Amino acid sequence: MSEERPTSDAAQEEADEVRATDADAWAKACAEDLAAEKARRRTQYGTPPGSAAEELRKLVDAVADKLSGLQSPVLGAVASGTAQQMVNQVVQQAKAAVEPVIERNPAVFDHLAAAGSELLAAYRSAVEAQERRWTARDGRPRDEGTGPGEHIDLD
Repeated sequence: MSEERPTSDAAQEEADEVRATDADAWAKACAEDLAAEKARRRTQYGTPPGSAAEELRKLVDAVADKLSGLQSPVLGAVASGTAQQMVNQVVQQAKAAVEPVIERNPAVFDHLAAAGSELLAAYRSAVEAQERRWTARDGRPRDEGTGPGEHIDLD
C-alpha cells in the first residue's frame, strides 16, 4: 500500500500543474482580449479621460498657459511687461497652491466628480418630473402641494 501512495501524490501534483497551466492560459487569454478591446475602443473613441485629479491638473495647466499668453493692447509697452510679469507670478502661485492638494488627495477629486454626477442626475430627475406635471393635460388642478393652503383663482 505504501507504493500506491506516491503514485497518487504524483498524479495529484500533475493534475494540479495542469490546472495551474489552464488557469494561466485562461488569465493570459483574458488579458489579451482586454488589451485588444481597450485598443479598439481607444481607436474608435479616442483616449479615455483620466482621473478627476489628472483632468483638474490639465485644466489648471491650460488656464495657466492661456493667462500667461495674454497680451494687453490697452496698456503701453512698459505697463504691459509689468502686467505680464504679475500675471505670470499669480499663475505660478496658483499652480503651486493647487499641485500639492492634487498630489495628496487624488481620490477626493474622483469622489467629488462622482458626487457631482449624482447631483446632476437627481436634478434632471426632479426637473423631468416637474415638466411632466406642468405639461399634463388631464384637467386636474395644478396645485399638488402638501401644505394647508387654499386655491386662489386669478380670473
